[in-house]
Amino acid sequence: MKIITTITEMQTLSDSLRMQGRKLGFVPTMGSLHEGHLSLMRRARKENDIVAASIFVNPTQFGPQEDLERYPRDAEGDRAKCDSVGVDYLFMPATAEMYPDKQAVFVTIGGVSEMLEGASRPGHFTGVATVVAKLFNIVQPHKAYFGQKDYQQCVVIKRMASGLNLPVEIVMMPTVREPDGLAMSSRNSYLSEEERLAAASIWRALGAVEHLFRFGMRDSEALKKAVRDVLLQVTGLAIDYLEVVDAVSLVPLASAGQAAVMLVAVRLGQARLIDNIILGG
Repeated sequence: MKIITTITEMQTLSDSLRMQGRKLGFVPTMGSLHEGHLSLMRRARKENDIVAASIFVNPTQFGPQEDLERYPRDAEGDRAKCDSVGVDYLFMPATAEMYPDKQAVFVTIGGVSEMLEGASRPGHFTGVATVVAKLFNIVQPHKAYFGQKDYQQCVVIKRMASGLNLPVEIVMMPTVREPDGLAMSSRNSYLSEEERLAAASIWRALGAVEHLFRFGMRDSEALKKAVRDVLLQVTGLAIDYLEVVDAVSLVPLASAGQAAVMLVAVRLGQARLIDNIILGG
């Protein structure tokens, strides 16, 4: 595996690979890698000639009071994990490389970026769309892989790629979970031992909704109540948002039909955790 740190070298390499007709798969990450990230890299390995990954903690997607400075970092461990799953090129630029001057150009996605995570974290998806657009132009992948845990992010990136006519296919992979159902996340490291046990209630609540949906419940308020009934029993857990939305537009639904997703965000101790479950489609 080769480590690349400059935009010029990564673009030159990508140009060469494309001229050779090689198919390039790409997994962008912020590091602190876990099995969820590695599952994306393994899928990319199966479907492409060349696999590139990136590790870059993007400052433009963090708000003023968010966890940019304490976001978990493990560069040495991450390099070893990427190498172990067959990544060919690991792009690890410095912040000054990605943003050499005061950032004046941003990518803003209307509609799907303004609700849920967008409402709770103003400016977050502008930062996400901007850095992913930059990475796509630098790496020039044929396919890019993202996890379902960040469902709204996947929708925003698909809308961005389509709207900017970027020649990349966005592949969303299922959420990888701990044995008790908690979605794997770099931010799980913020949880105390007690909070970690309590966090499993998120998946239990979503599992209850899946059971109700399977047996015919479609009323969104009733489905959301089933989640609240579980989560509100957890000491110290606060619900940030909870919604049943259309799988494509993310517009809230009164009734969960054939293309519905339930999205939830909670705060537990110093951690803010998100999860979701696809109910239809």
